[in-house]
Amino acid sequence: MIRAIPSPTISSLELGPLTIHFYALSIITGIAIAVWLGDKRFRSHTLNGRSVVSEVAITAVPFGIVGGRIYHLITSPDAYFGANGHPMDAIKIWQGGLGIWGAISLGAAAAWVRYRQLAKKIELPTFGIFLDSLVPGVLFAQAIGRFGNWFNIELFGRPLQAPWALEVPARFRPTGYSTFESFHPTFLYESIWCTILAFVLIKYAHRFKSGQMFTLYVLGYSMGRLAIESIRIDTAHIIGGLRLNIWVSLLAIFGAAVTFRIQSKKAQ
Repeated sequence: MIRAIPSPTISSLELGPLTIHFYALSIITGIAIAVWLGDKRFRSHTLNGRSVVSEVAITAVPFGIVGGRIYHLITSPDAYFGANGHPMDAIKIWQGGLGIWGAISLGAAAAWVRYRQLAKKIELPTFGIFLDSLVPGVLFAQAIGRFGNWFNIELFGRPLQAPWALEVPARFRPTGYSTFESFHPTFLYESIWCTILAFVLIKYAHRFKSGQMFTLYVLGYSMGRLAIESIRIDTAHIIGGLRLNIWVSLLAIFGAAVTFRIQSKKAQ
């Protein structure tokens, strides 16, 4: 009987002079699926069947990665700029550390700028419809990307003894948890939550007005993230006794709820 989920013994693959990091491969695979599915869904909203998802992604994806990294560095600066930090590690994104809030914020902003440029040349649906088309793919991308954390053996939760617990080698256990062998696999929880949310939004997509699907994505993901953050034990800034990302999740939930109500009152 399997007592717990084993941790990977390797996180990269050496092919001659090339090193393939599984964290980066997870992110790239997720992005590819997000673009493919977003392109397929967006075409159904255009009159001529033309999609600009790939053109927008060329701009939005790099900005999203930069935004995700900046958010991580701002919220976890000690590992890079603290007393025992290594500043050069700030650019090593293959080791993990992409904050979804920064990725979505800067990526969406870059997408909006590029989308407006393209809309001046060709007739396109509203930007809200564009975002709605991307949502399921983005959630699947997040679900796949979280397995990068599994390969890096990071971002797990409190100690847990259960068949679905994650076995963590001693060298990866946080200070104060060296005697525990298995922990909550928060990467798996988030992956499952994102997958479920994606299918639910796809099923009920026809009921939403322009932009509402993206708003529900923010609301739903933030609710799941709120629960997951409550059991994580990795180092984080604490404000008022709560992890910073819990506060961010609460703000995102409130903002999304207000936005959805406003959108509901508007004409389609």
